[in-house]
Amino acid sequence: MGRFDGKVVLISGAGHGIGRGTARRFAREGATVVVAEIDAEAGQATADSLAELGGRGLFVPTDVTKKDQVVGAVERTVSEFGRLDVLVNNASRLSPNILLEQKTDDMLDDVLHATLWATWWFSHAVFPIMRDAGGGRIINYYSIDAEAGAWLHADYNIGKDAVKGFTRSAAAEWARYNILVNALAPAAAGQVFEQLKQQIPGFEEMAGGMNPMGRVGDPEEDIAPVVLFLASEDSRYITGETIHVDGGQHLPRYQSKPADLSAFEPSGA
Repeated sequence: MGRFDGKVVLISGAGHGIGRGTARRFAREGATVVVAEIDAEAGQATADSLAELGGRGLFVPTDVTKKDQVVGAVERTVSEFGRLDVLVNNASRLSPNILLEQKTDDMLDDVLHATLWATWWFSHAVFPIMRDAGGGRIINYYSIDAEAGAWLHADYNIGKDAVKGFTRSAAAEWARYNILVNALAPAAAGQVFEQLKQQIPGFEEMAGGMNPMGRVGDPEEDIAPVVLFLASEDSRYITGETIHVDGGQHLPRYQSKPADLSAFEPSGA
C-alpha cells in the first residue's frame, strides 16, 4: 500500500525536470497522476512511465498560458477519475537572458501567464472540487532567483514573487475549507536548470560548487519527497509556508551579476 493509493494528483509541466521527477515519486506511492504538459512527446512519455512505478498516468495536452486549457485539464481529471486531491503548480517559463531595462512588456506578460496566471487559474479551477471534498492540497513553486534578485531574470523574479503572494493569500482564505496551500523554493537539475546549463558555459559546475552541500539537487530524490510531504497527512497543520529545498543554497544565495556586463549593454552605452 502506498501513501497515495486512491489519490489523484495533477502536475503542470510534468513532462520535464522537477515536474517529471515529482510525477514519478507520486506514482511510486500509488497515486494517479495527471500530466498537464505542453510538450506532447515528453508529457506522454512521463504518463506512460508511471504504471511501471506502481501508479497510473494520464497525459492531458495543456498550454498553461491559456485559461481554457488549464480549466480543461482540471475538468478532464475529474471526468476521468471523479476527484482531484493534489494540485502541483510546477510549470514556468524564462524569457531571454537580458537586462531589466531591455525586457519588454510582451516578455513580462508571457512569463506572468506561465507563472502567476497559470497558478491563479489552476487554483481557482480546483477550489470548488477540493472544497466540496472536504479539503485538498495546493503546492506552488517559488524560486531563489526572486529572493536573490537574479540578474537577467527580472520578469521571472516578478512572476515568482507574485506566486508567493498568491500562496499566502490562498492559504489564509482557504484554510477554512481544509485546503492547504504551500510553496517550495527548489534548487535542482530541473527544466530551468537545463536551460541555464545550455545558455551559460560551466553553469552546472558553478551551481554545484557554490551550494553548501556541494551538489545540485535531484528532482525525484531530493525535491519530490518534500512535495509528497506537503501533499500528505503528515503536513495536515501546515499552510502558507515556503520551504527551501535547495541544499542550503538560500543561506549564501549566489552572485548572478554577469562577469562581462558590457556583453549585455547596447553598443556605445
